[in-house]
Amino acid sequence: MNVKEHQLKWPKEGFTASPYWIYSDPEIYLAEQKRIFQGNTWSYVGLEAEVPNLGDYKTTFIGDQSVVLTRDVDNTLHCVVNRCAHRGNMICKDAFGNGKKLHCVYHAWNYNLKGDLTHAAFSQGLKGEGGLPKDFDMKEHGLMKLRVQTICGLVFATFSESTPPLLEWLGEVGDGIRRVLHKPLKVLGYDTQRIHANWKTYHENPRDSYHANILHTFYGTFGLSRQSQESGMVLDQSGRHVYFYTKAGTEKKSEDFESTSKDLRSNNDRLKLEDPSILKWQDEFGDGVSVQILTTYPSFVLHQIANSLATRQLLPKGPLQCDLVWTYFGFEDDSPELTQSRLKQANLAGSAGLISVEDAAVCEMMQRAFGDGQTGQSFIQMGGKELNSGGNSKLSERAIRNFWNNYRLDMDL
Repeated sequence: MNVKEHQLKWPKEGFTASPYWIYSDPEIYLAEQKRIFQGNTWSYVGLEAEVPNLGDYKTTFIGDQSVVLTRDVDNTLHCVVNRCAHRGNMICKDAFGNGKKLHCVYHAWNYNLKGDLTHAAFSQGLKGEGGLPKDFDMKEHGLMKLRVQTICGLVFATFSESTPPLLEWLGEVGDGIRRVLHKPLKVLGYDTQRIHANWKTYHENPRDSYHANILHTFYGTFGLSRQSQESGMVLDQSGRHVYFYTKAGTEKKSEDFESTSKDLRSNNDRLKLEDPSILKWQDEFGDGVSVQILTTYPSFVLHQIANSLATRQLLPKGPLQCDLVWTYFGFEDDSPELTQSRLKQANLAGSAGLISVEDAAVCEMMQRAFGDGQTGQSFIQMGGKELNSGGNSKLSERAIRNFWNNYRLDMDL
């Protein structure tokens, strides 16, 4: 498909507007898989701590393509498409496993953990009959291999040979990763939710620092994050990736803040916690940051909410729904008390989180409101009309404008 010939045109406002047909069109969805998820992007596929032992593997997705992350017997990490080179059968069905090979149950083609074909059943035939052609070369029939690179225990993969090295691609936002992931990790648990909305509605959400203290009653009421606190936003030079942060306890109220905040649903002094211990957190990074939300294009989020640490992996599941996989973690040297605190504060996020439950609800409300998408467009001018306007303030849609700019470049729209 030539996306430029699509019958629906992008609004004249450019990256300060997104047309509502972009969230539901099936042809656009198919083009996204090729141009974005299998294009010049790095996609998160897991933690090194999820495949700690030789022979470990994990199945996951990049876009809607199933892939397998492996740790080979030589301790190297690999990522391969989860599809047999013979007839396209799925190689790994389980979420996690361990073994010396990847085995296709259909016709017993076997691969090593790098993805090389090592055996094809009855390749020589039987009693002089059948078998594969004499010029069959196993080296030419391995699994499709992706490039793999890591940063601070996070594993990313790309289909493209031309994607810049991971650290270069992340740019300044890599500093936000290094700030949090400064020690060996240990996995604490998982949560997966199905969101009945296009993946882009959710990708916009953690990039949108503007909504956090308006939508989320828990943030504003209990003081983990407020607009009156010291905060900031950091984008890399390309505008693909962003993180923002807030420092609890640094309130600097003003007359305009007071006049606005009194009308926000997120400020509710009538709400009380029977057990306020969920609010207790220690400044383990020494900088006073109570919340940091980091998003990389197109499908990864790293959060620190108090002492709750997690990755979020966004997986498209057709034009009208997506999955969000939460992986909660701590550090190997955490005390039992800190681990318990992380587990308790995990209730702030996830599919039923005291904070994040509202994000998925809004995404689904948006998708219903879009309807068939034949009319209407969003208005993305909080903080200004340019890619760099809005500065480092959280009261800005700068990161959303940059997302749509990069999206349009990748999609040639």
